[in-house]
Amino acid sequence: MDSLGYLLHGFETALTWQNLLYCLLGVSFGMFIGVLPGLGPTAGTALLLPLTFALEPVSAIIMLAGIYYGSMYGGTITSVLINTPGEAASLITCLDGHPLAKQGRAGAALGIAGIGSFIGGIVSIVGLVLIGPFLAKQALKFGPPEFFALVILGLSLLLGLMGKSLLKGIIGALFGLSLAFIGQDQSSGIIRFAFGQTELMKGIDFISIAMGMFGLSELFLNAEESLKGKASAPPKVKGLLPNKEEWGPSMKAIGRGSVLGFLIGLIPGTNSVIPTILSYSMEKKLSKDPSRFGKGALEGVAGPETANNSYCGGALIPLFTLGIPSSPTVAVLLGAFIMHGLTPGPTLFQKNPDLVWGIIASMFIGNAMLLIMNLPLANVWARITMVPFKLLFPIIIIITIVGTYSLNNSMFDVGAMLVFGILGYLFKKAEIPLAPIILTYVLGSLLEKTLLQSLTIFKGDFLGFFTRPISGTILSIAILSMLFSIITSIRNKRVITEDVEM
Repeated sequence: MDSLGYLLHGFETALTWQNLLYCLLGVSFGMFIGVLPGLGPTAGTALLLPLTFALEPVSAIIMLAGIYYGSMYGGTITSVLINTPGEAASLITCLDGHPLAKQGRAGAALGIAGIGSFIGGIVSIVGLVLIGPFLAKQALKFGPPEFFALVILGLSLLLGLMGKSLLKGIIGALFGLSLAFIGQDQSSGIIRFAFGQTELMKGIDFISIAMGMFGLSELFLNAEESLKGKASAPPKVKGLLPNKEEWGPSMKAIGRGSVLGFLIGLIPGTNSVIPTILSYSMEKKLSKDPSRFGKGALEGVAGPETANNSYCGGALIPLFTLGIPSSPTVAVLLGAFIMHGLTPGPTLFQKNPDLVWGIIASMFIGNAMLLIMNLPLANVWARITMVPFKLLFPIIIIITIVGTYSLNNSMFDVGAMLVFGILGYLFKKAEIPLAPIILTYVLGSLLEKTLLQSLTIFKGDFLGFFTRPISGTILSIAILSMLFSIITSIRNKRVITEDVEM
């Protein structure tokens, strides 16, 4: 009942005209990013981060969260209409969504995807309301050893699930960790890796790394492929509802996708592609006629699209309650919290209830806005794919440079952003995953701080972590996860082989 009271109070915050406006802007930007092929939620959130710098923290996070879940909706439209996923999680939608469009049933595919996304989004937010405060109370009992163990668990799962090669994943993780150590050590005051440069004494700004590695590198890759191409006109969308006999199986797929996406979102180190693949496999196995899949089965669109959006709400729980990002996009959101002077973690619900519950309430409103924007306006969003990339490219580059400079009025930050943009492009060409880089960079300082505090408590004995039940259990799971990753890597049976959610 406490949660319901707080949630109603959160609606007071979310329903002010300013926050409604920023929520609308966020979901609109998110839809726009989702529709543009190749520019995923991480790149989009990172590129638009500077726009929120002058805003109140609650408005800024409402807008960025809107971009995050809005991009999940947008990616569906291009997957169905032109067989090009706007973001990685919509890839699986192409399998049945585009065949449906070829049969003249694009409206039904988009309609069931919009309804499933809305239900999945709402289910996950209800889960966040019910579980979030409980987990935050439990997390208050955590000390430095438990947080250190959690960070290790998150990083081990990340390495186990991303990238074609474990070795390349480790290279990415170590690179991100090295970036986190640049600047002044918080405990000893020693300056590290500054090379005599005063700008490096405070470390490299998170914005420069996020915008360069995720935003610019993605633009460079898109430019390589899109400047020569010319978009063709998408098909018209007619009839947004499924047939009468399709409602039953589709709603069952939506129910299963909601639960699956939410549960996977709770696991640190996962990404939104995993629930979509699992949901599609599950629907195919449970179907009376699996041969329909790949040729235009509506459940093949409903399940994965629901799981994709349900994942978003679940992924915010580790961030809000433990301060641990569960995916690259959530890591960018964590950076936004820090940029606005907030510390996600167990005390967030106690110290900033207006902010947390305002954000949660805004997600209900944002999902309702997206449902309205998706169903009647699908044709309008599809026309965006017709805008030539050679017009979009310079506009986005200018916004990126001006946005980075305006944060600290620093040309060093702009230069760093450009350097990381080139590095990100080269890393992608070399198939080194970027997700471990951003996650280890964000978690690096927490990892170092909790390790030093824990070793002080244990008087330098590392085995002390295993004398505490929670930290010992979490570390054991992390070690098992790492062993599993190494074994599957040797046997070449990795589940997910692409650097996703970029």
